[in-house]
Amino acid sequence: LLDSILKSSPQITKQIIVVDNASDDGSVEMLREKFPGICLIENKKNVGFGAANNQALEISNGKFILLLNPDTIVQEDTFSILINFFNSHPEAGLVGCKVLNPDGTLQLACRRGFPGPWTSFTKVTGLSKLFPNSKLFARYNLTYLDENQTYEVDAISGAFMLLKREVYEKVGGFDPQFFMYGEDLDLCYRIQQAGFKVYYVPDTQIIHYKGESTKRSKMDETKVFYDAMHLFVRKHFSTSFLVEIILQFAIVLRKFLTFLNIYRLIILAVILDFLFFDLAIFLSEKIYLSEHWHGYPEETLLIIYTVPAILQIIISAFLKSYKKDSISILRILYSIFIGVFVLSSVTFFFKQYAYSRAVILITYFLLLFLLPLWRFILKVFFKIGIKDDFYKSRTLIVGKSEEAAELSKRLKESFTNIHNIAGLIGTSNRDIGNKINGYEIIGSLENIKKIIRANNIDEVIFSSKEISYTQILSVVSECQDLNVDFKVAGSELDFLVGKTAVTMLDNIPLLEVSYNITATVHKVSKFILDYLISLPILLLVYPFIYFFSKLFGSKNEIVNFILKIPEVVFRKKSLVGPRTKPANQNLFLGKPGITGFWFTENLVDEKEENKLNIFYAKNQNVWLDLEILGKSLSKMLMGWR
Repeated sequence: LLDSILKSSPQITKQIIVVDNASDDGSVEMLREKFPGICLIENKKNVGFGAANNQALEISNGKFILLLNPDTIVQEDTFSILINFFNSHPEAGLVGCKVLNPDGTLQLACRRGFPGPWTSFTKVTGLSKLFPNSKLFARYNLTYLDENQTYEVDAISGAFMLLKREVYEKVGGFDPQFFMYGEDLDLCYRIQQAGFKVYYVPDTQIIHYKGESTKRSKMDETKVFYDAMHLFVRKHFSTSFLVEIILQFAIVLRKFLTFLNIYRLIILAVILDFLFFDLAIFLSEKIYLSEHWHGYPEETLLIIYTVPAILQIIISAFLKSYKKDSISILRILYSIFIGVFVLSSVTFFFKQYAYSRAVILITYFLLLFLLPLWRFILKVFFKIGIKDDFYKSRTLIVGKSEEAAELSKRLKESFTNIHNIAGLIGTSNRDIGNKINGYEIIGSLENIKKIIRANNIDEVIFSSKEISYTQILSVVSECQDLNVDFKVAGSELDFLVGKTAVTMLDNIPLLEVSYNITATVHKVSKFILDYLISLPILLLVYPFIYFFSKLFGSKNEIVNFILKIPEVVFRKKSLVGPRTKPANQNLFLGKPGITGFWFTENLVDEKEENKLNIFYAKNQNVWLDLEILGKSLSKMLMGWR
């Protein structure tokens, strides 16, 4: 943000005041070192958003005052455009610009209506989302208005509020009763009560990385938000029992929906396990029906179809089979084996339900197929329940100088993620085809949208030293429908600002990294996968390939792969792993593999290969191994053709 402020409207004299609300991430030290010219207020405790802004307002001396969140980026023309708007609209007391999310979509809070009883009701009940083009139902976020037109509005976002000095002197700052949220609405209301107008001006725009200020806090944001709405209504409107009920209902509802969103994968897994367990009971009963077994008595069906399934789910949960971000096949197999013994033991103590051990065994035999099967289907066909942190991002770097090439180099060397640099983006079509330190310029800002689509790009990273913030925001706005992650590199290329986090580009010390490859569960699953694939190849394919190679002497990558299978069977190598053992014998990165990243990726040098080996060891799991095997087979077949 500070970089973008310094670049914006350089002809305007600026006083920059930063209030640090007791942060613990090194922000104060960084500011003192890199921005000694700013005025820094260092709070020893978090006094809240409004109170902290008031501290800065009290010592400000500008003709215009801008209240700006630290997780924003402004354009080069932002200040000059809005000051010109003030000069041509003397009735304006407060203005806000167009605020974009990191994906280029409009951040709805940048123009709003006041949350009176009816407006609060439509927001809480979701009517405003159901009817976004209705003046009756969409009054809170004003979604029925054209986002590219200037309007007088009730309120703008506290992330960006530009006001006149005379307005502040007449109205004052934020009401400190609002710790966070609602203080911007309150200030807008008081400004209008004082006879000034509030405007939304989309002629310039900023990016707001919403939520960065609260990401590490322990506060209940939903409760704080609705408490702030409640306080606003009570302060400025006649409150009522109905409004109280609406707001309390909103808090409970939002908490419930947040819970469902966070734990949706666990909830889905529990429901499906319950249903498939009952299906297994039903099928086992039908399979075992005979003159000696006539099925379960009707009066016990409710118990039979609920208690065993719940017991199995508890066992699975205890063995950590349910996770928020992944679905484990191996752990559910463990829990099934444990479950059959536990359920058999339980029926020993409840003789009235000990109908048939054979039915229990048939039930669990079916579960060995049913429970892993639905997990396999979700993972393979729907890509649900697979951690995506090991996928390689297809990346575009926007920049055409050695700065961009250096950024590309740092990304390739970073241990935090794997980046497939598709190429560089220049500022004009004349740059296309040029190479900078081995990296080709494959497009320009003029056709970047087409390049993103054609190359299946996942992320676009801007070199902030080369590309203006106006150009950055223009691209983000243009590509808002492409589901691409846009990031901005720090001026010294030591960090990236993205929509989910700030990523440091310094290498992670190896001793501080926890590797999947050393975890018991991953060792066992890797062992099983190696034998499930290598044994059939050894018995059914290897003999023919071996004699074929001896007779004709010709070899290709597929033949070489199959000829190495015995090394996997006798545990000298694994199917997937590094090319060789690492030079550092104290660092276990897995057994050497007969394929791996070293085969599937177009590696530039040994340094990049070492980085990929560490990345593989850190993120190894069955699904990553299967993905690498699939890519290896594809590459072998292409080479064969």
